[in-house]
Amino acid sequence: MKQILLITDGCSNVGLSPVVAAAHAKSEGINVNVVGVLDQGDVGELGASEIEEIARAGGGLSRMVNMRQLSQTVQMMTRKTVVQTIQLAVQKELKQVLGNGSIEALPPEKRGEVVRVIDELGETSGLKVALLIDASASMKPKLAAVEEAIRDLMLSLQARQGKSEISVFHFPGSRHGDDCVMDLAWTSHLNGVQSIFPKLQMAGTTPTGPAIMQVVDYYRQGQNDMSDYSRRARNETDGMMGDYVV
Repeated sequence: MKQILLITDGCSNVGLSPVVAAAHAKSEGINVNVVGVLDQGDVGELGASEIEEIARAGGGLSRMVNMRQLSQTVQMMTRKTVVQTIQLAVQKELKQVLGNGSIEALPPEKRGEVVRVIDELGETSGLKVALLIDASASMKPKLAAVEEAIRDLMLSLQARQGKSEISVFHFPGSRHGDDCVMDLAWTSHLNGVQSIFPKLQMAGTTPTGPAIMQVVDYYRQGQNDMSDYSRRARNETDGMMGDYVV
């Protein structure tokens, strides 16, 4: 199962609509969850609306949280999306086999059996989560909370029985004109999640849509090709991981 988890605090202002990009991700089998990070107020009606629309188009969840709630919310959304994805797949199978896509319509004992299967699959299915971090200027005071959330998410995923991997990206990218830069290639090891943004120079633009599309492209590339992106990220002089470990 594939997810993009977007963490942002405002509206996109450059390039392709993030709603269109999220719909494209969904068509590729990638759910898009969005966490809006509040800070002394809210992101505004326009920002909140965009966050909801991105998640809806991407088949995912959206939540508005403060920094203290971020870590717990990231874990909850990741797991809940896994369960929802499995439920939809099971309901589709039920509809094909029984002509009825509702788990609730099954007899109690059959329903209990299906629920147990869903729970088991939720723990054992392979999972990839690409975290996409808004690194526009207003997010700078929130990056410590974002890093803590990433570490806590990895600890949570390591407790699953199935293979779980995360990767981390930020946007906007470097002075070389990238919409999105990889900070951490696919890893299932906690020691890779450290000092992700030590020298990150915050930028004013917010190309959320193009960044989502780039992460979709990264998913397409596969593990081997993504090593090229991680090498480039490590060599960026404007601030990626000085102690990158995978």
